[in-house]
Amino acid sequence: MSLRDAQGNAASTASHEALAAAQKALWRMMSFYGTPLDDLDAAVATDPSWLLPRVMKAGFLLGLTEPSLVGDARATLAVAEPLAARANGRERAHLVAVRLVARGDWSDASAAWEAILLADPRDALALQWALLFDFYRGDARALRERVARVLPEWSDDDPLHPYVLGLHAFGLEESNLYAEAEDAGRRALAGPAQVPWAIHAVAHVMEMQGRHDEGGRWMSRWRPHWGEGNGFAGHLGWHEALFALERLDHEAALTPFDRYLNPQATEITLQRVDAASLLWRLQLQGADVDARWQALLAGWKLEEAQAGLSAFNDVHALIAMLGAGEIGRAEAWLKATLAAAERGAGWNREVMRDIGAPLMCGLIAFAAGRFDAAAEAIHRVRPISARLGGSHAQRDFIDQTLLAAAARGSAKAAGRALLDERALAKPRTPLTEWWARSLDMPRHP
Repeated sequence: MSLRDAQGNAASTASHEALAAAQKALWRMMSFYGTPLDDLDAAVATDPSWLLPRVMKAGFLLGLTEPSLVGDARATLAVAEPLAARANGRERAHLVAVRLVARGDWSDASAAWEAILLADPRDALALQWALLFDFYRGDARALRERVARVLPEWSDDDPLHPYVLGLHAFGLEESNLYAEAEDAGRRALAGPAQVPWAIHAVAHVMEMQGRHDEGGRWMSRWRPHWGEGNGFAGHLGWHEALFALERLDHEAALTPFDRYLNPQATEITLQRVDAASLLWRLQLQGADVDARWQALLAGWKLEEAQAGLSAFNDVHALIAMLGAGEIGRAEAWLKATLAAAERGAGWNREVMRDIGAPLMCGLIAFAAGRFDAAAEAIHRVRPISARLGGSHAQRDFIDQTLLAAAARGSAKAAGRALLDERALAKPRTPLTEWWARSLDMPRHP
């Protein structure tokens, strides 16, 4: 006898207890409340012959983009492989997709999850993972359309519906559909479910529209849903800091950094990426953050074996080295990451060749005081930078570095053009005016 999960998808287990544990793990993946590992281990212990919990565990570990966890994920997959014979087609398809991730084929993995969703549009696991790797690849169209293709199949009373709405809101925001994104995000938060991803999506809208004061209030209002006991707190704290940076309030920006992104609070690369991104922006604005750079870099294991999994992560690791003043180490890291990407092949190799390495060269030039060379390199890579991955807000460090290089060098025209483009996207904020003064641009009414 096999069972069905809460969304009606067939499960190759006869154990209600194992299914309940796997469902709890799925909720944790979508809500960020605790890690799903204990729940998945409980499912495995209850039904050792069920494939899906082991696949979910491997997929979760790989989804963290943490190089030190790849070996554990592959070992989990190896144990799972013999169980595929008694699994159903949907669960075997998940195994195939996670195998692709383990090989670095992120694009093919997203396509494999899309095939699952075409057959089972209420497969929340496939949706969650597909969108995660769409995000890592900077594919805004997929972020929007993938949810749009399945959302009508979800009833409002499904317990996971608010989380799907939150995913929908983020895809809309990354597609510049701000009003629709904010509406979807607020609807996801209208009921009792705690949906940090929806808080995050609305924060993105406010960031992109220059609503920094409102954004600060938004984060404060929803802090009970994200500030404690939630794995997404570091990133949402980063968003809170961005709103402070937009009004040039360095002290207020460092408060969430010291609370959520300090070396004691950060455990994985994704959190350290946010820490490096925030410190870099503060440093561009002239803030003294040297001690925090040193502490961040000291707690970040950056041996060559850790490179080559994600160009986005590797660029931010390089930023940490540059922020700490270790230009020679950054140059060696560039060579190591490019070599590792070539060995690893997959999606990351092309991104590293086309975007990661040129961008790193520009960042190194900037740190070395070669501002015109930095502006040229960054300006050249900027039009294709979405493929680096992350969100518009995360990739804004590229534009801000270009503005700083233009202000400090002779590429004033490029800086002014970028700032004029920026002014069309959102109202002028104190940060925008600061960049205008840095570039000696006239103040606009």
